[in-house]
Amino acid sequence: MTQLSDPGIAAPRAVQAQQAAQAPAPRPRKERDPYFDNAKFLAILLVVVGHSLVGLRDVPLAGAAYLTIYLFHMPLFILVTGYLSRNFTFGSGKARKLVLQLAVPYLLFEFLYSMYNWAVGGNELSLSLLDPYYLTWFLLALFWWRLSTPVWQQIRWPLAVAVGISLLSYLDDLGDELELHRTLGLLPFYVLGLLLRREHFALLHRPVARVLGALTLAGALAVAFVAHRHMAVDWVYWKHPHSEFGVDHLTGTAMRLAMMVVAVVLIAAFLSLVPRRRTWFTGLGAATLYAYLLHGFGTRLMTYSGFDDLEMWHSVPGVLAMAAIALAVGTLLCTPPVVRTFRWLVEPDAGRMFTGLRRPADSRNVPAGKGN
Repeated sequence: MTQLSDPGIAAPRAVQAQQAAQAPAPRPRKERDPYFDNAKFLAILLVVVGHSLVGLRDVPLAGAAYLTIYLFHMPLFILVTGYLSRNFTFGSGKARKLVLQLAVPYLLFEFLYSMYNWAVGGNELSLSLLDPYYLTWFLLALFWWRLSTPVWQQIRWPLAVAVGISLLSYLDDLGDELELHRTLGLLPFYVLGLLLRREHFALLHRPVARVLGALTLAGALAVAFVAHRHMAVDWVYWKHPHSEFGVDHLTGTAMRLAMMVVAVVLIAAFLSLVPRRRTWFTGLGAATLYAYLLHGFGTRLMTYSGFDDLEMWHSVPGVLAMAAIALAVGTLLCTPPVVRTFRWLVEPDAGRMFTGLRRPADSRNVPAGKGN
């Protein structure tokens, strides 16, 4: 016997099938670019190594390596951050994520580092949200840079304006509040990152660029062997006005411009050597925020305990051993077990502060920009 279809059921099914066929296919998830994850991971290692060598600068190798790293490691982070922040808008979702990913961790780690400085370091307890302690300044600066993104994307000659603001900021003492010297002084690197496109980075993938990059970094280290004995190291911190160095404004401005040029050259040289393919450390590049915020407790402890004052470290083998330890620690702090253990602290679930906001699936790349 032939079974007859019920028209009342068949019709809706036909309509549903037609609608399903006409519905747009779900958008595929945008894959991360391994090149930038590789760059972020290698850059965070520079940060950890740099902080580990600060007490060993009496050794020429450490002094030269420290100066070379500090000439470009934070500008590198900031430039990549700018590039990966090109899609930031004033939309409520973006603004809320900005608060969760930068403002909340800043408040937490400003408190934690201040308490650590008092309880472990034996220093006077000082809590100030307007005067960032140690490495927390970067979170605060990045918060303001991100907020300013739409402005830079709408004005003419944004890089020239940013450079002008940077140079003017060092003509007077802006004080320690909000780290304005660093925030304004390093602004050109963020704006430059906003202006870059993927094809600009592609120029660095050419074989000749890699050769030139390796030679440039080697040459910079060689020059630093001489320069670190004659250059006040505070220049590379980007946090002091000209008056702190006893130079006039013309000399100070020329110095800052020269440092910007040197930083861009070294950034290009470094990025030319970053692999484009997926590597064993590519996945770790998504967790650089963990290494950035957590390694400071170890480097502060070295200072508090006098660990880096031990004679064994103040030699070439000692410097190399310290750098190797720093590389291992920096790598470890980006690994999944560390992320799982400290996620509640580095990426606190503060979504209840807002209505209708779900926790982002993966935001473990704040120091070098959110998302690829």
